[in-house]
Amino acid sequence: MDSRRNFIKKAGIIGAGMSLMPSFTFGMNESNSKEKLKIGLIGVGLRGTNHLNNLLLRKDIEINAICDIDPKRTKLAVELITEKGYKKPLVFGKNETDYKNLLGLDNVDAVIISTPWLWHTRMAKDTMKAGKYTGLEVSAANTMEECWDLVNTHEETGSHLMILENVNYRRDIMAVLNMVKQNVFGELLHFRCGYQHDLRHVKFNDGITPYGKGVEFGEKGISESVWRTQHSVLRNADIYPTHGIGPVAAMLDINRGNRFMSLTSTATKAVGLHKFVVKNGGENHPNANVKFKLGDIITSTIETTNGESIIVTHDTNSPRPYSLGFRVQGANGLWEVDGNRIHIDGKTEPHKWDDADNWLKKYDHPLWQKYGELANGAGHGGMDFFVIHAFVESAKLKVAPPMDAYDAAAWSAVTPLSEASIENNGEPQDFPDFTRGNWVKRKPYNWIKNTY
Repeated sequence: MDSRRNFIKKAGIIGAGMSLMPSFTFGMNESNSKEKLKIGLIGVGLRGTNHLNNLLLRKDIEINAICDIDPKRTKLAVELITEKGYKKPLVFGKNETDYKNLLGLDNVDAVIISTPWLWHTRMAKDTMKAGKYTGLEVSAANTMEECWDLVNTHEETGSHLMILENVNYRRDIMAVLNMVKQNVFGELLHFRCGYQHDLRHVKFNDGITPYGKGVEFGEKGISESVWRTQHSVLRNADIYPTHGIGPVAAMLDINRGNRFMSLTSTATKAVGLHKFVVKNGGENHPNANVKFKLGDIITSTIETTNGESIIVTHDTNSPRPYSLGFRVQGANGLWEVDGNRIHIDGKTEPHKWDDADNWLKKYDHPLWQKYGELANGAGHGGMDFFVIHAFVESAKLKVAPPMDAYDAAAWSAVTPLSEASIENNGEPQDFPDFTRGNWVKRKPYNWIKNTY
């Protein structure tokens, strides 16, 4: 831990956030690098606390305020902050709108929002209107109106928003991104991705029943089961698309020379959550009568302006191993995360898969080569280190982040569009152009060259 602290103290602006900017080089705005970024946290539950722990490894920030309506979480956050030698922050949380008082503080430059989904957009809007650099957890928006709200507020205020999609920084994903940018796969054709994660034990949790056996949610639940499960009751849509679509969008330069054009979606019947309740709570448990609307498997197909196709899968209510299901396919070959396998025409044996390990090592992203040891232990395999570092450095420089408001809107739009398509028997849905035509001239981020 000390080595990581010392590194970040010396690194200054030499970091992931700046490195992902398309037009900035190291050494610019050095005076800004000596100023501490003053941060406020809205939401210090499990995810917010994870961000807090990574922030506390830095010497170039101050945590001046935190907000959460759960006093146990704010107490824990204050203890973590003061134990690391930082001054005690101001605490907000007397009601659900007390976060607005945090936004009124002059000694807060940037805010990280890690709250239940229904609060994401409204809090992000208020944060941008307050002139704060905004970091927003995923998904960023739930409805099409909210997607536009993020874009419109950014454009009206000039305040920047970064969607905190950590999977974009996963080591294998960044290696494959490197391969894409170096044309290893040739002209891009097709992608697969999604969120395939057995979350039944997360959606039902009473804090009393042994882990994985609780069948309570809502008012009787704890942690995410208080709010997350209700989305499965009310919506039939891909309600959590960004872990998959974010990395793919970066590879395809979405909103920067390319864009999503249309989407079609289908849903299976809803079986998994009911079965889980009956198995662990019995047929007579009140929640056995709940009618879950969310199909167990949601499959969406997206077409892009440049002619690529993307299959996105949402699968969280069934017993299965974890996988984001990535496939990257071009005219010269493809990589698949499941099986960690690759095939490149003329480079691997014809008609056979090759183990991808050597390829991933060869094309290991410069960020991971440089900071990989420091990222270990930062959460989610180290990718949380990079997403927070990118946020902090972007906010310090007051420049557009690598994943901005337009990305937050486009990636999150999968949810309402998939819902509309499913409701209309798979009818194609047109993607809005959140850039208002500027995707044609917006330059792609050079995720490789600008890392030095």
